[in-house]
Amino acid sequence: MNRALLVIDVQESFRRLENWAAVSNPDIVARVNKLVAHARAEGDLVVWFLHAEAGSGTVFDPALGYVRMIDGLVPAEGEPVLTKTSHNAFTTTNLQQQLTERGIRELTVSGIRTEQCCETTTRVAADLGYDVTFVTDATATHPIEHRDAPPGRGLAEILADPRTLSTEEITARTEYALSGRFARIATVEELTGS
Repeated sequence: MNRALLVIDVQESFRRLENWAAVSNPDIVARVNKLVAHARAEGDLVVWFLHAEAGSGTVFDPALGYVRMIDGLVPAEGEPVLTKTSHNAFTTTNLQQQLTERGIRELTVSGIRTEQCCETTTRVAADLGYDVTFVTDATATHPIEHRDAPPGRGLAEILADPRTLSTEEITARTEYALSGRFARIATVEELTGS
């Protein structure tokens, strides 16, 4: 085993946000489960992450009960489940130590959000010397408002604003930024054969 699948923040918190209605990949659980089944069959490590912001009063506050896997995702016995408080999966966890102890040098990245925690983890991993595969269709994101947009707008207003970045634009930008620099881009089908 010299590979690991990272499943980043596929958690109930995101489903509680209004913008979940515009998520890029509503089938993320099924796609992640395909990757997980493949990784397990290959004898690869699966590492699960949850993002927490204790005391924030948001859906990322563990006290509210949403910092848990989305239904349908079940870590197997012995698979690490790490809680992080930074965007990348390394800085506030012992991920690197766990990978080093197991001799793992290849990572596959999946999860939520494509351009945020998944992309940031990929960049850090590459800088740390890991060979990274970024599985875009096993990630998900939401439209992003323009930096000058007024606060407090509803989803309909955000989507109607021509300055809002669509999920397609975000995904394409992430692939352009990562490909050949930080990661190889792949699909679930390319990795699993199904």
